[in-house]
Amino acid sequence: MTSQQVRSSNPLNEDGIVTELDISHLVIEDDEPVDNFQSAQQQRLLVEPLYSSEALPRPFLADANVGLFYKLQGDPIVPDTMVSLGVQRANDYAQKRDRSYFVWEFGKVPDVCVEIVSNQEGSEIILDRASQRKGKTQSKRDIYAQIGVPYYAVFDPLEYIQDANRMEGSLLRVWGISPSGYQELTGAERLRQPGQFVWLEGVGIGLTLWEGQFEEAITRLWLRWCDRNGDVILTGAEGQAAERQRAETERQRAETERQRAETERQKAERLAIRLREMGIDPNEI
Repeated sequence: MTSQQVRSSNPLNEDGIVTELDISHLVIEDDEPVDNFQSAQQQRLLVEPLYSSEALPRPFLADANVGLFYKLQGDPIVPDTMVSLGVQRANDYAQKRDRSYFVWEFGKVPDVCVEIVSNQEGSEIILDRASQRKGKTQSKRDIYAQIGVPYYAVFDPLEYIQDANRMEGSLLRVWGISPSGYQELTGAERLRQPGQFVWLEGVGIGLTLWEGQFEEAITRLWLRWCDRNGDVILTGAEGQAAERQRAETERQRAETERQRAETERQKAERLAIRLREMGIDPNEI
């Protein structure tokens, strides 16, 4: 069976074998806006640095607020941010199956899913009452664990769900998959301070709390990717600024060296003049 046959608009090949799943009933775009400015900025800060750096081996997919379809019937789950290694988007988005993350199309679940708490209700960790009234039976954590997403993180920057049943006083909680379900990687440690981070061994990248300015001159607490030492993965703008600073430092170093050499040359010339005045050839010393 060729890839062209699998991608055919006809779900049956000439032998009557199903070559394509029917997803016509699935809603992949509902035009609902992102929660708020905080979430939108945070999502950008988690996606853009991965593409403007070499933190992850290519190909990979990192995106925000895109439907993750893990079954043919029922609603998808929509991570605030997800990262999937070893896959890439289609060349164009003309076909419906190429515009969302269909697990059966990519052949795997994402490696990391991140949820950013934006209100007091959310079902990031336990099922809230609003979701229960809608007939839902699983929290987001339950779903991610069920479908086998290796790492799941919840970030609560505005401290909406700090009670004992949810964030338990932490601003960042991270779980890793195990044969018995999710095991918390943050454990009893309460991650609340900038510089605290969690390393995701299976992905080769970490998550850290960082306080600073992003897109505007206002200092806030953010969730960012980091390396094994806890150093943040720079955005494209930060990388360019760092390169300019490096170039300026190198220029200043070179200028300092030039001035030192010039001072030494002038000093040598004055000495030579003085020696000649004393009847001594400086070249014979």
